[in-house]
Amino acid sequence: MKNLTDRRNFLKKGTLAASAALIGVPALQWGNRFVESMSDNPKLSAPSELKITDVKCGYIRGGYHLYVKIFTNQDIYGVGEGADATPGTYHLVKMMGQRIIGKSPLNVNRLFEDIRKSGFFAGAQSGMYVAVLTAIESALWDLAGKALNLPVYQLLGGKFRDKIRVYVDTALYQAKLPQPVDFANAARKAVEMGFNAIKFDVDQANDPNKYDAYNWTASPAELRRMYDQIAAARKEVGDDIDICVDMHGRYDAPTGERVAKMMEPLNLMWLEEPVPAENIQAYKKITDSTSTPICAGENQYLAYGFREMLEIGAVDIIMPDLQKAGGLGEGQRIANLANLYYVPFAPHMVSSFLGAMAACHVCASVPNFMVLEWQAYFHTDPMYKEIVIHKGEWLDNGFIPLLNDPGVGVDINIDAMRKYAVKGVPFFE
Repeated sequence: MKNLTDRRNFLKKGTLAASAALIGVPALQWGNRFVESMSDNPKLSAPSELKITDVKCGYIRGGYHLYVKIFTNQDIYGVGEGADATPGTYHLVKMMGQRIIGKSPLNVNRLFEDIRKSGFFAGAQSGMYVAVLTAIESALWDLAGKALNLPVYQLLGGKFRDKIRVYVDTALYQAKLPQPVDFANAARKAVEMGFNAIKFDVDQANDPNKYDAYNWTASPAELRRMYDQIAAARKEVGDDIDICVDMHGRYDAPTGERVAKMMEPLNLMWLEEPVPAENIQAYKKITDSTSTPICAGENQYLAYGFREMLEIGAVDIIMPDLQKAGGLGEGQRIANLANLYYVPFAPHMVSSFLGAMAACHVCASVPNFMVLEWQAYFHTDPMYKEIVIHKGEWLDNGFIPLLNDPGVGVDINIDAMRKYAVKGVPFFE
């Protein structure tokens, strides 16, 4: 408190008095009101005194959604989320937590590098290690924003936009063998809900026209089924609604090429992951063969994972998952790298609204943002509303309004989340 008192005395007796004299306002009156306005705002102790005291976590949805909470000595905490590559990682969270306890949470990039570099021989290049690090890194940004009373986008350098466009994944899963009319109905419903961009899945493991469950070369009947489904959606909503198609990396390169060419008349926003993520050259072959934009990246990790993809022009659009690929700072680095190649940034997102809003801060902070994923089940599964704490509406006519609250602006409801917790795994202990 001594520092604050000294600063007040300085402001009263020095600069403020001189400034007041210049504008003809009584120095005492002007200075006092300025000091009072400062006092109206909450003050924390010096940033150097803020230290991490504990890191706890909880899992839901079979362990595929990880939530991390980082505590400090000033009763400020941060929350973050990891997705997909997180089952069975409880002890990994605790190990990473031990590496940052006692340190300042404001050095987000430094702590990220400390954890990443300490894991060079422990899997820090991709997969579960990076997914867990992602949750911790996101929680650090949330904590830093709260400590400094700034939204995360401001910590990332400011914003280019106030609202974040989303496309809705209709969750019209192929396991239910939907017909073209189902695609048309789902497309119409999405538009009626205010969305101007829609995504459909066309990979269908149980398609009766498959010749072989292990060979993912699509048969002529499968190809016709894919085209008819998407054509029905396009006919229903017209040409001004964006439609993207996901193949979930489950086909071979010849099928990927054929589907991309076949879809050209339907003017897709993109064709997503026609082949698995591992072979970047296969992506380039498909991309070079078609005018349909090719999108990939949800199964790439860190900025390193996108370097070759961008250098050789393997895809037209990148879609890192910001709850999986390394976090918010790394997400911004990936977007900025893509921007050097004039490649749009369209993050994958299958997390809760905490993860969605965290991604929004990154999307707001980069010039080449295109669109963010949104899930239709957010509107039907009550769990997603129960497990987060957020004021206001989530969506406004197909856009997420960017929050200006300190940190990410969304909290987690641990008590509500508890009933969805994975059995046999410690829950925020």
